[in-house]
Amino acid sequence: MNNLFLSARIASLTVLAILAGSTGAEMTAQVAQGGHPLHLTSVHAADIPTELMPAIDFAVLEAGDAITDLVKTAPWRFGQEFEVAINCESHGVWTEEPGFDVWRVGVRSEGAIALSLWFSAYELPKGAQLFIRSVGESSGSHRYLGAFTHANNKEWGALATGLIAGDGVIVELLLPAHLDLRSRCQLEIGQVVHAYRDILNKAQELSEAEQAARGPFGNSGNCNININCPEGQLWQCEKRAVALIVEGGFAACTGALINTTAQDGTPVFLTANHCLGGGLNNWIFYFNHESESCSGSTGPTDQSVSGATLLVSSGGSDFGLIELTETPPASYNVFYAGWNATDSEAQVTAATGIHHPSGDVMKICFEEDAAYHENAAGAAVWMIDQWELGVTEPGSSGSPLFDQDHRIIGQLFGGAAACSGNVNNGQLDYYGRLGVSWDAGASDVLDPNGSGVQVMDGYPGEGCVTSLALDAGIGIIGLPETTLCGSQEISASCVLTNFGTDVVTQVDFTTAINGGAPEASQWNGSLEQYESVMVALPSFSSIDGENAVILTITGVNGGTDESTFNNASAGYFTAFSGPTLGWELLIVLDEYGSETTWEITESGNLVAEGGPYQDDMNGTEVWIPLCLPEGCYALVISDDYGDGLCCEYGEGGYMLFNHNELLIAEGGEFTDNELVNFCTDAVSTDEMNLEAGLTVYPTPATSALHIGGLTSTATVTVIDAAGRLIDGPMRVERNGMINTVSWPEGVVILRVLEGDRVRVARSIIQR
Repeated sequence: MNNLFLSARIASLTVLAILAGSTGAEMTAQVAQGGHPLHLTSVHAADIPTELMPAIDFAVLEAGDAITDLVKTAPWRFGQEFEVAINCESHGVWTEEPGFDVWRVGVRSEGAIALSLWFSAYELPKGAQLFIRSVGESSGSHRYLGAFTHANNKEWGALATGLIAGDGVIVELLLPAHLDLRSRCQLEIGQVVHAYRDILNKAQELSEAEQAARGPFGNSGNCNININCPEGQLWQCEKRAVALIVEGGFAACTGALINTTAQDGTPVFLTANHCLGGGLNNWIFYFNHESESCSGSTGPTDQSVSGATLLVSSGGSDFGLIELTETPPASYNVFYAGWNATDSEAQVTAATGIHHPSGDVMKICFEEDAAYHENAAGAAVWMIDQWELGVTEPGSSGSPLFDQDHRIIGQLFGGAAACSGNVNNGQLDYYGRLGVSWDAGASDVLDPNGSGVQVMDGYPGEGCVTSLALDAGIGIIGLPETTLCGSQEISASCVLTNFGTDVVTQVDFTTAINGGAPEASQWNGSLEQYESVMVALPSFSSIDGENAVILTITGVNGGTDESTFNNASAGYFTAFSGPTLGWELLIVLDEYGSETTWEITESGNLVAEGGPYQDDMNGTEVWIPLCLPEGCYALVISDDYGDGLCCEYGEGGYMLFNHNELLIAEGGEFTDNELVNFCTDAVSTDEMNLEAGLTVYPTPATSALHIGGLTSTATVTVIDAAGRLIDGPMRVERNGMINTVSWPEGVVILRVLEGDRVRVARSIIQR
């Protein structure tokens, strides 16, 4: 970004202030969009055409599983895949129900403990809702997945969905009848997965009650340790990063969300390179699949994400970094694990693995000795001679290996470790080394800021970072959050925090302002662990362009800080010392604010940007202040669905105002984007004087407002923030009063026409 121009943070901060406190829809499973199917009973199931899957040959499956179950690098199969082509044009039945055109089709595979579907074609228009609900005796209850909507459309045009209990499901597509959407849907089921594993392996040795208590994806050996056993008590943050990867009928691998130096919650996910053989578009990531107790074998399957894209991978350390297509919602309470890419054997004194062996609920294993460098199967690895507690199995591949400081140092490649009855067999495992992956492209993903940092704690870190004895951190607050027009005196503060277990009584730090020499300071006092204190920094005058304040801790308690990770902080803001003009951009959101973005450029250089915004905020006004020097710019308003901001799904729009509140551009009805070219020095003195001559009061107005400064020939037209006509054109009474009773609430624009000149005033209607 050109450092003379407005930071994109202006828009995001404005929106956060407007939308603070809003919540998303409650989800029943996966990243669904809320809502309910039309019928939650099976009363109509007999009338719905049902596609039956072929019978399963358990003997053949058992023979194959007996071989692959011994191979750690092979995915652990829990289900039989059936390739199908079930679509809404030639299968199922369409009905007309109050307010909806409805398509339903049944899918049944006798004896399945659960079913999942892969939609080989999935492209839904706005307004459409897709549900998958369970039916059949073995489902236990009538549960459902969904709604899946256009928000779940993927760039590859397919969608994988999670497992739902039972041997039968009904797929239900709801289309609002008044929108005539049937021809705009692309929907075809390409694969049905019959989950069989528990029936195959446990039917002869477990009671019905015990069978029902087994996990849907698989079962591991008896020497494994549940993550919620006492042994896992200190790993409750890191477990929230780990996810089971399911591809079709296979519990393919394990992996973990991993933090980046941006610390912004980008859903970067680490797994093994050898897990990447299939297409990532039909992967499903199950988070928090864990037993609540130390002995249980079942866990939730309603917190999943579908699909991912590859960022970088290498067989040299058997790693793959991918990005999930959707950020896990706040309700999943995920954690982005920290990491150590220094690749130092001397720093690793113990190791811990968190994983999903054989597709089971989350487990944990411990190596109490130091892991060491080795080469295995053509890759640079960390070698685990044997686990002291717990073990790994097929399906654990790709799972993270943590050092004693709770930071990832690698991911599982292979090995011979397994259970031998109730104990592990004492064999080795090996993990690809993150330090080697770092030089093979991982650094570009994990360090997008180019900071050079090679040790990173997890995010969000509150209560999750392993404490050292002496560890102080520094931050900066109070810098301007928007671009300043003109030079101003700046007063900011640093925040000192004690992250260590020892009391901090002294912190030495330096302050460097706008490239100047670091100025030394010292704080003295008493800070217990996690306590903070705010210390005023020297005030300074802002300079033209980018301003930078850099803080660095140089000593703690008269000695050296044990952790340098949080010993530096930098803050930036932009200011103009020369002539500038304060403009404003108004965005009025429609029902799908997540589709709306905008940017302003000058000669191809980005000046400002904003969005996407939140859905279900139709009519919400987002005001963005713009501090612009004289020049010519391009404003592009974009909608990634291609239907603009108005008018089928809400009444959104945009308006651009100059420094005299003159309306420069407006719109809302477009497809993919709309371009507005404007110059900040294009307003003539006459136009500015005309603008200054209008008076409008009161603001806000209720039933009437007064407009002054009109000539006898003036006519007034009133429009809303999206440019739609509200009233007029009209002549105003001699007293300047206008009746506003019929006007809608919100921003109104009064356009005054006098001959060939236009003046504009703005008011707000509020009741």
